[in-house]
Amino acid sequence: MANSKLISSFYSLYNSQNNTNPSSSIFLLHKKKLKLLHNPTHQSNFTLNTTTQKSRNSFSSILNTLGRNKTSVKKMEESRNTTKISVEGTVILKKQHRLSHHFLSFIHPSKISIQLISSVHPEGKAAYLEEDISESISVADGESAFRVKFVWNEEIGVPGAIFVKNETDHEFYLRNVSLKNIPGHGNVHFHCNSWVYPSHLYHKDRIFFTNKTYLPHQTPAPLRKYREQELQILRGEGKENVMLMEWDRVYDYAFYNDLGEPDKGPEYVRPIYGGSAEYPYPRRGRTSRQPTKTDPHTESRLPIVKAKEFYVPRDEKFGDIKLSDFLGDTFKSLSQGVVGVLDALFDKTPKEFDTFQDVLEMFEGGIKLPNSSLLGKLKEHIPNEFLKAVIRTNGAPILKYPMPDIIKEDKSAWRTDEEFAREMLAGINPLVIRHLKEFPPVSKLDSKYGNQNSSITKECLEGNLDGLTVEEAMKRDKLFILDHHDLVMPFLRQINKDTSSKVYATRTLLFLKDDGTLKPLVIELSLPHPEGDQYGAVSELYKPTSDGVEASRWLLAKTYVAVTDAAYHQLISHWLHTHAVMEPFIIASNRQLSQLHPIHKLLHPHFRDTMAVNTIARQIAMNADGLFEAAVYPRKYVGQWTSAVYKNWVFTEQALPQDLIKRGMAVKDVNSPHGYKLLIEDYPYAVDGLEIWSAIETWVKEYCLFYYKSDDMIATDPELQFWWKEIREKGHGDKKDEKWWPEMKTFNDLTEICSTIIWIASALHAVVNFGQYPYGGYMPNRPTITRRFMPKKGTPEYEELKTNPDGVFLKTVISQVRTLAAISVIELISGHSADEVYLGQREPGWTSDMPPLQAFDRFSKKLEEIEKNILARNNDPKLKNRVGPAKLPFTLLCPSSGVGITGRGIPNSVSL
Repeated sequence: MANSKLISSFYSLYNSQNNTNPSSSIFLLHKKKLKLLHNPTHQSNFTLNTTTQKSRNSFSSILNTLGRNKTSVKKMEESRNTTKISVEGTVILKKQHRLSHHFLSFIHPSKISIQLISSVHPEGKAAYLEEDISESISVADGESAFRVKFVWNEEIGVPGAIFVKNETDHEFYLRNVSLKNIPGHGNVHFHCNSWVYPSHLYHKDRIFFTNKTYLPHQTPAPLRKYREQELQILRGEGKENVMLMEWDRVYDYAFYNDLGEPDKGPEYVRPIYGGSAEYPYPRRGRTSRQPTKTDPHTESRLPIVKAKEFYVPRDEKFGDIKLSDFLGDTFKSLSQGVVGVLDALFDKTPKEFDTFQDVLEMFEGGIKLPNSSLLGKLKEHIPNEFLKAVIRTNGAPILKYPMPDIIKEDKSAWRTDEEFAREMLAGINPLVIRHLKEFPPVSKLDSKYGNQNSSITKECLEGNLDGLTVEEAMKRDKLFILDHHDLVMPFLRQINKDTSSKVYATRTLLFLKDDGTLKPLVIELSLPHPEGDQYGAVSELYKPTSDGVEASRWLLAKTYVAVTDAAYHQLISHWLHTHAVMEPFIIASNRQLSQLHPIHKLLHPHFRDTMAVNTIARQIAMNADGLFEAAVYPRKYVGQWTSAVYKNWVFTEQALPQDLIKRGMAVKDVNSPHGYKLLIEDYPYAVDGLEIWSAIETWVKEYCLFYYKSDDMIATDPELQFWWKEIREKGHGDKKDEKWWPEMKTFNDLTEICSTIIWIASALHAVVNFGQYPYGGYMPNRPTITRRFMPKKGTPEYEELKTNPDGVFLKTVISQVRTLAAISVIELISGHSADEVYLGQREPGWTSDMPPLQAFDRFSKKLEEIEKNILARNNDPKLKNRVGPAKLPFTLLCPSSGVGITGRGIPNSVSL
C-alpha cells in the first residue's frame, strides 16, 4: 500500500478511535511518525494487508510496527526541539501507627518513587522522593511532606495518573501528591488517601488518578486500561478462593456466617444469615477466615484483641484517632470479660437497683464496688477511657458516668405521659409512629397465628378525645399508633420461654391535641395464647391514670412499650437499616465504580469507617452471647428477628419523603415546604429532616447534572449499570427479585438513589445513634429488657407493687450489672471522635471541576442555614414537641458538632 494511503487510513482510524483533534500535539506527533514512511528505505519495513486490517490492524498495531523501526524513531526524536523543564511536586505521607514516632527512622524517601502517567502519552520516567520539607508545609500530626522533581516536556501532556512504588520494608499512608505549575495546565492534584505496602506484595504498582473526573467513555485512551485494571484488582480477580492478607485491596461479599461459635458448644450455634429464603440478609465484606472445626459452613472467629488482624480492606480501617478513641483498649476490655468480672464482683451482693436514687448514683456519686480480689483484674481490663474514674485513690472503688441529658434538668420528667409521647416524634427512634387509618388496628400476620387484631374498643377511647367520637377523630387525622405487635408476636413465645426476658407485643394509641402535642390513650399488651398460636393473642389494655397501684401499672405498661421500641431502635432502625444495609453499597462502589467516576466521587465520603465498624459489631454485638444478646430482649433470637424484618425492607422507602408518606405522617402538597404537608406540624424529626433531605437532593441533582446531560448517558454508562446490577443481585441478593428496585435508566432514578444512600449514611444514622446516651443513658427511660410480666391482681407481686412500686419497677427492668455494661457501650458510641467529618465537609480539592465545587459550597452554606433554623425552632415556645417536659431540645439533625457526647452532629457516614 502506498504511504499516502496508509497515512490516510491512519488519520481515519485514529480519529474514530480516539476522537482526537487533528491539530492536537499528540496527533501531530503520530502524523510525523507516519510521514517518515515516505522514505523508500522504510517502505519495505511496513506493509498493510487490507484483508486483515478489519480484524487486526488498529491504531496501536500501526504504532507498534513503527516502534520496531529504530531508525525512524531516532529520526523522529531528533526532529523534535522540545524544551524540557523541571516540575516540582509535594508528597505527603503518614507513618504506620504501629511504628516508632520518628517517621524517617523507618521510611527512606529515596526508596519511594513516583512515575507520571500522561492522559495522552505512555508512562514517563520515575522520580524518587527527596528531602523532608515538613517544616515549611503545614501537615497533620504523624505526617511528613517530601519534595519530588520530574523532567517534563510538552510531549508528556497533563498527567492523568501516577504509579507509586514503595521499595521500603514498611507500609505508609499516602495522603496526596501535588504538582506545581505545569505549563499550560497549572497545578495538578492527586488525592490518594490510601495505604501503600512494599512493592513486592503487589502484582502491579499502585496507581492513583488525578482529581479530574471522567465518565467511562470520556476517559483519555492511555488511562482506560489502567482504569479497568484498578477495578479488576479491587474486585479481587484471581483471588476469589485465597486467604486475603492485610495488604490486599479486595472488596468482595460474604454471608453473615461468622456470628456463631459451634466449636464452643451447641448453645453457641447460630444460623447463617443471607443466601436463603428462611434467613435473608444484606451481604457483608468477605474476610476469608478459616471455617470452624465443627461446621465447615461457619467462619471461625478471632478474639477482639486481635481485631487488627481481621481482613478489612486497609483503606476501610479506622484512622489513628478513631482507632484510639473507639477500638484501642475499649474493646479489648469487652473481650476480656468486663461483664463477667462485674458479675463475679457482685456475686455476693444484690445485682439490682433498689431505688431510683441508686440509679442516679451512677452519675452523681458513682456505684461503689464491693471489695474483692477481682478488683485488680477489673483495673487491668477496664481503662479510664472506657469507664470513667473506675478506681479512685481517696476512697472505695467506684463506677461513675456522665449525667444523661434526659435527667439533667428534671429528674422525673421521663415519667410523664407528655415526654413518653414526645419521644416518638423527637427522640432517638422517631421512625415508627404512624397515622391510624383503620379502627380497631388490624394485624397483617399470617392466619396461622389466629386472630391478632387489636382488642381496643371505641369505649376505651371515647371520653378522652376532647369531645370527639372515634370516627370524628380519625376523620380529622387525630389518631396515631406506635405499633410493635406484628413484628414481635411471631418470636414472643420462644423469647419468653427460652430466655430470661419477659416481654409483650405492644400497641399504643395516641391522640393529637390542639396544641400539637400527643397524649397516650391506651396501651395494649399482648401474649400468644397459652393453648397455641392458632388461637390468636391474649391482650390486656391499660389506660392513663395517676392514682394508686394502677398508676404504677400504667408506668410499667409504658415501660413494656419502651422496651419493645428500644429493641426495634437498636436492632432495626440502627443496626439493620443503616449499618447492615449500607455495606453492600460500599462494596459494590469500590468494585464497579472507578475513582475517576463522578458517582464514586459523590458517594465515597459517605462510606468512611462503615466496614470497620460493622466488623466490630459482628465481633462483639451481633455474635452469639454478644452485647445485643446480653442486653436486648430478643436475646439469642436477635439475628433471626432482624432477618425477619429484612424480608420487608424496601430501599426506596428509606428516602425520608417516602417513609413519611408510607406511615401516613405526610402527604404530597405543592403548597407546603419541600412539597409535603405533615399531619403533625410540630414533628421535629420530619420538619428538620425534610430540610436536610431537600438540601441533599438539591446538591445531588446539581452535581449529577454537570456530568449527565441526558437519560441516555445514564442508561449507557457501563460502570454505573454494573454497579447498580451488582447491588441488587449480589449485595442485596436475597432481594434481587423485588419489583420496587429503580431501573437506573433516568436522571431521576440516579439522583433519587444517590440521595437516599447519602440520607441513610448521614442524617438517618445520626438521628438513631448520637442520641443514645442523652436519652438512653438513664436506663429507666429506655430499658432494653424486662424480666417480669405485669403484676396481676391477687398475686404477691401486685401487693408488692402497692407498697414498693419503685422496687418492682427496678426488678422488672434490666439488672444492675447489665445496665453498667450497656451504658458503657452506648456512652462510647454516642460520642464524636476528633477526626469526624460532617455533612457539608470534604477535603479541599477533591475534584478539579469548578461547577461541582460551587454546588457543594452552596450545599454547605445551606446546611449552616438549616442549623440556624433548627435552633430557632427550638426556642419557639409554640412548638412544644421540640423541647418537652425534660427540657431536652431536639438537636439530633443539627449538622455540626464538637468532640464527645453532644446529642447533635451529622457525620458524612455510618462511622460509629
